[in-house]
Amino acid sequence: MKNTIDINCDVGEGIKNEHLLMPYISSCNIACGGHFGNAETIDKTIQLAVENKVFIGAHPSFPDKENFGRKSMHISHQKLQKSIENQLALFTNRLSLVAEKLHHIKPHGALYNLIAVDKNFAETFLKSIGKYTKDIFLYVPYNSVIEKLAIKKNIKIKYEVFADRNYNNDLTLVSRNKENALITDVKDVLSHVLLMCKGSVKTISGELKTIKADTFCIHGDNEKAVSILEYVSKKLQEHEIKVA
Repeated sequence: MKNTIDINCDVGEGIKNEHLLMPYISSCNIACGGHFGNAETIDKTIQLAVENKVFIGAHPSFPDKENFGRKSMHISHQKLQKSIENQLALFTNRLSLVAEKLHHIKPHGALYNLIAVDKNFAETFLKSIGKYTKDIFLYVPYNSVIEKLAIKKNIKIKYEVFADRNYNNDLTLVSRNKENALITDVKDVLSHVLLMCKGSVKTISGELKTIKADTFCIHGDNEKAVSILEYVSKKLQEHEIKVA
């Protein structure tokens, strides 16, 4: 059982609940213009992260605000690389204005899912973040294509799991198109987290699968996000697990 975990949230996505989330998390992933965001939203979210001593990460995505980055795009590797480079340039520029460091990069939505299974796009993604990888962590799912390539390239990784999402037997996330994709009951989220702290996850069919977990995501746009974080944070303390 882990005694220290990282809890992260996707933020700066227009929900405007960051001030309620930040006190309960240890790292955040800030939208940087692909699926949402601009200089103003980035600046506001960075400031909240600084005030709450939360590690700051960039959350690049497909350049698709219309679909919030949740649909896979037919896009050339060259255009995708250029878009991600531009998103990260914008983000790191805003970060430099307050003399803060980039802690990690976490791809968003459909891009995250694609590079977990597609080697060519995973290679393109790693090229696009290449200038940052010496000093940051890359958040990746366990047993994924992007994980294996990152390790081969000596990129520091943190294994990410999802506290408020259900898993299929192959450790992919249950599609958001299905009713059982999200976990919203606070007790169910806690059970999910505690089991993953022990290195296992119960899939949607009830099977136990091995998983590695360094950072636990609770989605900022989950309608129960704040109540989930309040409850889980309190109960983790009772299990002598520190969020840091």
